Amino acid sequence: MAHKVHKEVLPNGLTILAESNPANVSAGIGFFVRTGARDESDRESGVSHFLEHMMFKGTPTRSALDINLELGNLGAQANAFTSEENTVYYATVIPEKFKAMQELLSDMMRPALDPEEFSMEKKVILEEIALYRDRPHFYLFERAFKDYFGAHPAGNSVLGSDESISAVTRDEMKAYFDRRYSPSNMVLVGSGNFSLDEFVADAQKLCGSWENFPVTRDVPRHHGSSTYKEYRRKTLSHSHAVLLAQGPGAQDDERYALSILSNILGDSSGSKMYWELIDKGLADSASVDSDERDGTGCLMVYVSTTPSKLDDVVKTARSIVSSPLDFSDADLERAKAKIVSRIVLDGELPMGRLMSLGMEWTYRKTITPLSDIISRVRSVSRSDIQRALSQYPMTDWSEYRLLPE
Repeated sequence: MAHKVHKEVLPNGLTILAESNPANVSAGIGFFVRTGARDESDRESGVSHFLEHMMFKGTPTRSALDINLELGNLGAQANAFTSEENTVYYATVIPEKFKAMQELLSDMMRPALDPEEFSMEKKVILEEIALYRDRPHFYLFERAFKDYFGAHPAGNSVLGSDESISAVTRDEMKAYFDRRYSPSNMVLVGSGNFSLDEFVADAQKLCGSWENFPVTRDVPRHHGSSTYKEYRRKTLSHSHAVLLAQGPGAQDDERYALSILSNILGDSSGSKMYWELIDKGLADSASVDSDERDGTGCLMVYVSTTPSKLDDVVKTARSIVSSPLDFSDADLERAKAKIVSRIVLDGELPMGRLMSLGMEWTYRKTITPLSDIISRVRSVSRSDIQRALSQYPMTDWSEYRLLPE
């Protein structure tokens, strides 16, 4: 049975979405903030992610230790993440702890930004940058996106650099918070087993005094031009390549058809890439994805293999995406079944619904019932895919390789 999503907007602009389901044995809650790397200046590079860490480091009424202990006492599965476009703070708890979790999470959204905690956390962030830099896949994607998107903010780095993080000050972080964390730029979502009336009343009590101010974001569409680049690193055992081309944005109808096509071409099992490259032992990783962003997007092909095989592997991958309509009706139905199955399995859990509701509202300002999304996926035909390809043809690829020195 579908559960109705209740929507309310507080006088200060905070949107509240609530899908209460007494049949669930847990409850999820989260704040979705429409801010990320693409909203930073060069000087602020990495500040969104650094700020996400600082939200756990104390408020005017709680220390970092208090927050940590309280999360433990609530038995909360709590975390946060920052992307190019969003910062999300979320938790799942047993229903009787939901009210206390809402109070804690709401308090965390107004951080103290204590100078001592700021200095300590800066070291943690620098360690994280070093850690990710050691991961070839991450290193390549970070550079490829930066080059592909060029001056477009979609290519901004989420982690920032050693230089930008070392240079950023506590006051600059506060200025960024004061510019982006407006209640009208946030969504509070509740899902699972909780009291709807209490949730809304508590949101008004806990968040109603937050001051509203206008927040903007430019969302130009990026038109990539094809290019080829190589990066080299010592001590690599494998070579990696990523191909990028223009794809649909998060608001485009073509995203359904192209995500199904991506599944046919490059899903982790049973796709064309899988049979041609993974199953034959030519590559250890091969995928096709549609990366939909705010107002723009890109199609991605990624492969990883031993250096001697890279040319052949890239050639095969290019050949697969150069005839994207070369699939059977059975391939199409299989891809739809896989996607529907993932949607349903995610939708059964409060956390899955929380993410789905929060992200959909952040990008599209709509609430689509699970059943409608499933119908939409099931109704995609070969001609829908053909039409999507006429707008986003898989032709002008930019290719980036990471090779051993």
